[in-house]
Amino acid sequence: MSVPVISAALWAVAATFVALLPMRRQFVPGLALLIAAPGLILWLGAQHGWGWSFAAALGFVSMFRRPLAFIARRMTGGSRE
Repeated sequence: MSVPVISAALWAVAATFVALLPMRRQFVPGLALLIAAPGLILWLGAQHGWGWSFAAALGFVSMFRRPLAFIARRMTGGSRE
């Protein structure tokens, strides 16, 4: 396996472990995973094709749908709820 694939798999395992943490302890590691994901997805796409990058992006959006929705609402001036 290539380094981008191994990195993506380790990212997914790390995201799973972060999801198991209590909510108050998820913020810092979750933010780190959220920031690292776009670079990892682009790296995976550059090495293995953009179809795999698209699949990884779908997985990322699925795993981080609530934080991404919160960020989108805040950017458009919506409420926190």
